[in-house]
Amino acid sequence: MQNTPRGMRLHIGIFGRRNVGKSSILNRLTNQDTSLVSDVAGTTTDPVEKAMELLPLGPVLFVDTAGIDDEGSLGEKRIQKTKKIFDRVDLAIIVSENPVWGSFEISLDDEFNNRKIPIISVLNKSDLLDKNSLNTEAILVSAKENTGIDDLKQKIIKTAPEEFLNTSAIASDLVPPGELAVLVVPIDLEAPKGRLILPQVQTIRDLLDNDSMVMVVKERELREALNRLNKPPALVITDSQAFLKVSADVPPGIKLTSFSILFARLKGELNELIKGTRAIENLKSGDKVLICESCTHHPIGDDIGRVKIPRWLTQYTGTKLVFDTYAGHDFPENIQQYKLIIHCGACMTNRREILSRIAKANAAGVPITNYGLTIAYSLGIFERAIELFV
Repeated sequence: MQNTPRGMRLHIGIFGRRNVGKSSILNRLTNQDTSLVSDVAGTTTDPVEKAMELLPLGPVLFVDTAGIDDEGSLGEKRIQKTKKIFDRVDLAIIVSENPVWGSFEISLDDEFNNRKIPIISVLNKSDLLDKNSLNTEAILVSAKENTGIDDLKQKIIKTAPEEFLNTSAIASDLVPPGELAVLVVPIDLEAPKGRLILPQVQTIRDLLDNDSMVMVVKERELREALNRLNKPPALVITDSQAFLKVSADVPPGIKLTSFSILFARLKGELNELIKGTRAIENLKSGDKVLICESCTHHPIGDDIGRVKIPRWLTQYTGTKLVFDTYAGHDFPENIQQYKLIIHCGACMTNRREILSRIAKANAAGVPITNYGLTIAYSLGIFERAIELFV
């Protein structure tokens, strides 16, 4: 389970003022010196992430953040980095050293309540307090004395959102046990040497866990592979870049979709992204389109986000569009300038971040879609690619 991708882990953020012991608590939770600890306020500058297994909950990712009360121009930048974590956390731990919350703690509480993110209140340095006089529902912890940590772990397990107790299906709900799924996996310049990309691996595992059968082929072998079967597969799943050829080779009676569209359902709100895709029809010359990638990688000559999608979209619309690209956890504040947002499949980030971005797009009135849906639409096979889900 240590190899569980970060995008599939429960993200737990640790927030609070400077020097309240956030990093010390993380070190106690992980039983490691994960974060640098000192008595100097503001020691944590950038968010520190640590993946671990919190049984019986499973794989989690703790994120230690800079103090929300940091000062000065550099402090403001640290606060902005901390606020970016708001978009990713599934569970928030608010740490204080005072039984009575001040404005910073209250503002954090309001922020997470507005986002419907569960909150755990932790009162650290409890070894310095008179516990008999305390009237608080917070978990009492002393990172210094290593007390209350087990109580905090139990509270995390009890407070975890329900969706993390029941693993969502990628494709196994579409392919009954004993039935066959054919996965089309191109081996091109973007395929990592010696292995498959993460969405393909995760889809295979999801199907096998469901006792479904899996056949993996390259796009050039698909037609011959289908001809050898004495029974049609329940589903064909393709890399979106091979959509056009695969659609031509798969008979109309066989269901077809792509890894990217399956991940749009897993990580986001598929109906919202489908609606956003139809906004492609409204694009005009000079319109700005935002391309968002969850991972950071060195672009190759025919990169899907920077080259292929802009090319296919330009060909389909017959207009000259302006494309901006953001990668990793970066997401622009002024998204109102864009007429369309196109997100990657999001295999490297979690559902919470994608839902946050969809919410921001909706608030700004900007349609949002993803790679697979955009490619299918641009190539004229959109309705077939989504008929499974509508």
